[in-house]
Amino acid sequence: MAGGGAVSDIRVGVVGAGAIAQVAHLPVLRKLKGVQVVGICDNDGPKARALAARFETGAAYGDIEELLELARVDAVVICTPSHLHEAHAVAALAAGAHVLVERPLALTSTGAARVVKAAERYRRTLLVAMNHRFRADVQAVQGFLKGGELGPLSTIRCGWHVFRQAQHAMGWRSRRAESGGGVMMDLGLPMLDLALWLAGSPAVERVSAYLDRGPGSRQVDELGAAHLFCEGGLSIFCDVSWRHVGEGERTWLDVQGGKGSASISPLRVFKELHGAPVDVTPTGAAGRENPFSASYRSEWAYLLASIRGEAEVEAPEDQVRLSRVLEAIYKSADEQRDIKL
Repeated sequence: MAGGGAVSDIRVGVVGAGAIAQVAHLPVLRKLKGVQVVGICDNDGPKARALAARFETGAAYGDIEELLELARVDAVVICTPSHLHEAHAVAALAAGAHVLVERPLALTSTGAARVVKAAERYRRTLLVAMNHRFRADVQAVQGFLKGGELGPLSTIRCGWHVFRQAQHAMGWRSRRAESGGGVMMDLGLPMLDLALWLAGSPAVERVSAYLDRGPGSRQVDELGAAHLFCEGGLSIFCDVSWRHVGEGERTWLDVQGGKGSASISPLRVFKELHGAPVDVTPTGAAGRENPFSASYRSEWAYLLASIRGEAEVEAPEDQVRLSRVLEAIYKSADEQRDIKL
């Protein structure tokens, strides 16, 4: 992607040279037609320069202000530590760039609302990187739900378990002031986003949560669970852990409706037909591409279509509501009681 792109190329800047930029965004961006990565910025200059050379992108910059001033970007992807998302997103929007920001949008619901208002003020597209929404199996389940084929939803059960190294080796993720929280922010937030999105964004009325922070009061949560009670009687339960010891990480989401059920990882769909459960799992939902890469490619295609005027990305007001749910979860765990929203 080095060199001069076509006039119609969308010029993208990458803010933050950490793992998610390296394993998700840059490998996808270098393969997309009509896109030119014109700069990478990170406060670790040698790291930014090494990554720019590795992916044959444009120049490396020391901070976002320099990137926005010199690289003439049309869009940026924000891959910095969570506590910087709000400031970096607002700065990019104010500079006239469209923004894809890694989750969470901000550390607080108030901060998330500020970013959404900035996108509206500067009339730019703002997309939060909830890549699970773009998975082929999730899209298949959404198709059944939107068509009403599984009947009214009653429960969604989801979770994500991984084995993580000791917190002292996790850097900013182990410091709540910078991460906003531990495993519930890291793994619970995207799973709850997915559950609420599939359910059609129902209002959450009450939250009950338990979080285990391990030894020491300053530790972030390492495992926990949250139970969301939503309008219409829908129940959403999410179980997350950084302490999973097993063959590999586990991710699941199970949907129960009045006429059927569905699951991801692997994709399974059952409907009640003539008084019996029948497997109606669609074939061919999984392609050759790695599901992780495919979800990010589809996410970027969605953003690029919006920038080109071919699709409309709604303002992520749902991320403000999701942030309020996470705040209620942490309050519920801290105070050991149910929290009404």
